[in-house]
Amino acid sequence: MAVFTEVSPDQANDLMQALNLGQLTALRGIEGGIENTNYFVSTDQGEYVLTLFERLGFEQLPFYLYLMKHLAERGISVPDPAANPDGDILHTVCGKPAAVVNKLSGQSQLQPQAVHCAAVGQMLARMHLAGADYPRSQPNLRSLPWWNETVPVVLPYLTTQQASLIRSELAFQNHIAVSSAYGALPRGPVHADLFRDNVMFDGEQLTGFFDFYFAGVDTWLFDLAVCLNDWCIDLATGAHDAERAQAMLSAYQIVRPLSAAERTLLPAMLRAGALRFWTSRLWDFHLPREASMLTPHDPSHFERVLRARVAQPLTL
Repeated sequence: MAVFTEVSPDQANDLMQALNLGQLTALRGIEGGIENTNYFVSTDQGEYVLTLFERLGFEQLPFYLYLMKHLAERGISVPDPAANPDGDILHTVCGKPAAVVNKLSGQSQLQPQAVHCAAVGQMLARMHLAGADYPRSQPNLRSLPWWNETVPVVLPYLTTQQASLIRSELAFQNHIAVSSAYGALPRGPVHADLFRDNVMFDGEQLTGFFDFYFAGVDTWLFDLAVCLNDWCIDLATGAHDAERAQAMLSAYQIVRPLSAAERTLLPAMLRAGALRFWTSRLWDFHLPREASMLTPHDPSHFERVLRARVAQPLTL
């Protein structure tokens, strides 16, 4: 997304040729994110996305890439990593791990209606079930242990009121994590970052999920909560939109009904999702890395979402 590493047309063309994806015709850096270097790549054979991984290493990346391939083979609309003649889907560009995937059709729906939220809920449930037999395992690297490590780092940048909120919420999430109800939550591979800009639509037709590079094994409820906190809220206030939230939850449960433990802990996981992104946005905003086109997200958005989740819990 933000460009940390400059890739030349010749370097991109060499890679596309090695993957038998055709002759390069265009290369364009992608703005918007803060983790990896991304380019749109056009060849005489099609449209692709080239990603250079700036934080994830060669030992971690097979989990993400083979998860995408696993889901694609089971009919979930996700980018499918391209392999070289030896069958490798993890490559090296500019000395960094890299991958090339097909570019999904459509565009992001940044002002979703209930119909879009229902489509996301249904696909999310299908994705969870399709990933249940994925053989690789890797924890969600931005889950509770990371929050416990990172909150003390960002505390000096907060007001007294903000520090009080983030400390109390972190204590609450540590308490939830050792409960029997939390231990009973169904788990498996999750996307963990399925925001509006990581889903493609053609009109009202969902054409795919992408950007799986925060994925990991976690509770499916956390994944659903992350979606609800982005797709089904009023952006200005962080308050839930009841119609959109109901559409997403109903569509999800038609495919995979929530368990009793999940129904009980939905309010807590919505708070967890807000805490996770407030923490990461504080970290990115106050401790940024240099990058071309880098624009950190506003941390105060998820502070508002967290306050709304605490003040007005969404229950089933």
